Amino acid sequence: MSQPQPEQPDPAAQHAQPAGAQPENAQPPGDQPAKRPGWQLALPAVVVVIGVLLAYLALGRTGDTPPADPPAAQDTAAQSTTAQRPNQSEIDAAAKELDTKFTRRREGDPYAKGRVDAPVVLVEYADYRCPYCAKFSTDTRPELVRRFVEQGILRIEWRDLPLFGEQSEAAALAARAAGRQGKFWPFHELAFAEAPRSGHGEFGPDRLRDLARRSGVADLAKFERDMTDPALREEVRVDAAEGQEMGLTSTPAFLINGRAVVGAQPLETFTKLIEQAARK
Repeated sequence: MSQPQPEQPDPAAQHAQPAGAQPENAQPPGDQPAKRPGWQLALPAVVVVIGVLLAYLALGRTGDTPPADPPAAQDTAAQSTTAQRPNQSEIDAAAKELDTKFTRRREGDPYAKGRVDAPVVLVEYADYRCPYCAKFSTDTRPELVRRFVEQGILRIEWRDLPLFGEQSEAAALAARAAGRQGKFWPFHELAFAEAPRSGHGEFGPDRLRDLARRSGVADLAKFERDMTDPALREEVRVDAAEGQEMGLTSTPAFLINGRAVVGAQPLETFTKLIEQAARK
């Protein structure tokens, strides 16, 4: 299996690396987005607070980062993380705050797998053009579904975090348009199954239509109309704003009952954290 080629570490990643986190692995080269998505607005001051919490809670970094200058608010948060380390009770309280704020548990959510009352919820922030997201989707998530989702222990909630330009956003909209015909997960899984393991996949209009057809979307004309629906664009914006609020600058990233995991970590890492969360 081919691996992405290394590049210079992302400055934000260097600042935000928490004490005790796993070493950072090679990063794939990022494509300079031709146009930033509309949801990328100036970060509010709350990012400073949540960014500090995320830095302390985060485990590891093996993800895909677009080549962009880190926001000033993130620098402030990173400096704060080195000033004072929280105790375990503060870390637990921070995890609970993140879990309460960002876990949805919506009945009938088409972008979630698992029981709404499962004791553990894994929230995944990812981009369809990210090779590490593809790795998690094809190598790790199916095993988590088999071991934990099917047993009623785990719920997985998807969030779009399109970082790599207009094609990332187009793929997010296409998956949701497929979801209106009950084919979100078939489209989602096929898109990642065929994604390259280095560089960023291409999602032009013809490819998105072909993915929809092969995913079982019956009405392709409706699929194309739905892709332009402002309501779906707003759904993507809301997801991406969550990631922005936490100061996420790379994909994939996860919350497991509020505990942050950054990057496509080994299956054993997810298994351990899920089992720990289920015992609490």
